[in-house]
Amino acid sequence: MSAPDGSPVGAERSIGQLFATATTELSALVHDEIALAKAQLRRDVKRGVTSGGAFMAAGVLLLFSLPMLNFALAYGIRTWTDWNLAVCFLLSFAANVLVAGLLALIGVVFAKKAKKGRGPQKVAASVKETAGVLQKAKPHPRPELPADRVPEAIEPVARSSS
Repeated sequence: MSAPDGSPVGAERSIGQLFATATTELSALVHDEIALAKAQLRRDVKRGVTSGGAFMAAGVLLLFSLPMLNFALAYGIRTWTDWNLAVCFLLSFAANVLVAGLLALIGVVFAKKAKKGRGPQKVAASVKETAGVLQKAKPHPRPELPADRVPEAIEPVARSSS
């Protein structure tokens, strides 16, 4: 079994290897957060499209059904009841408005669901929280190794006082 950078698990890794692994994992986390934001945005757009489609269907139904359905329904009511033809036309219009109102209500419900969808905002808050945690993170102090256990790969570096 090996670590993400290919070194065996349990083996001592250099600070450079640890930093490279941390950078790779942080980059993968950011990419995953972006993918999540895109998926949530797609879901919210689908809800918005459904809402718009329901509103459009309500409008089209009201527009195209009024002439045909009003005549058919009005003459049907007239045949069944012998009421005045004007009253029959008013009743057929009221039925069409009721159906259009139901479709508009469906559109309002989906519009509210699309408005409540705060997918990208949740992801943005999560990314900010992750960045805040990483900025405040301090490495654990490591015990000084005895001189005989200093790895060969690490050479002492002279530090200037300036």
